[in-house]
Amino acid sequence: MTPLVSIIMGSTSDLPVMEKAATFLNDMQVPFEINALSAHRTPQAVEEFAKNAKNRGVKVIIAGAGMAAALPGVIAASTTLPVIGVPIKGSCLDGMDAVMSILQMPPGIPVATVAINGAMNAAILAVEMMSLADSQLAEKFAAYKEGLKNKIEKANKDLAEVKYEYKCN
Repeated sequence: MTPLVSIIMGSTSDLPVMEKAATFLNDMQVPFEINALSAHRTPQAVEEFAKNAKNRGVKVIIAGAGMAAALPGVIAASTTLPVIGVPIKGSCLDGMDAVMSILQMPPGIPVATVAINGAMNAAILAVEMMSLADSQLAEKFAAYKEGLKNKIEKANKDLAEVKYEYKCN
């Protein structure tokens, strides 16, 4: 099985955040790989990974990083694949340093950026991108979105049953 999405993190300490992306991709039956590579400690390995990802069949890269958060940008500089950056909370700045690092890419080297610790949304965005060219994945994703709607509608009905002395409805 060839991975369609590559999940990369700067350190295995990021796994509790990034596993949310893995779980969503697994639930959607999207083949993926997951690795730890550091833009600062293993720069040659990061560049080699980025340059070879497309030839290996990868369609989208999700890169999580905290603090200086160079990993998503370094990967984006070496590939034509879409890169989704996940800023990871972990510093004294509560992840805002990572957000700013990932957001402030120079022209020509974009990195889509999700919320701090937003790995699940990164996986959702990756599935949306791939759904443009994969009708079966598009159907699975549409069913997922319908499930979200149904969940909220049920929660709202359940709220209607909650009783308070001064509740009007």
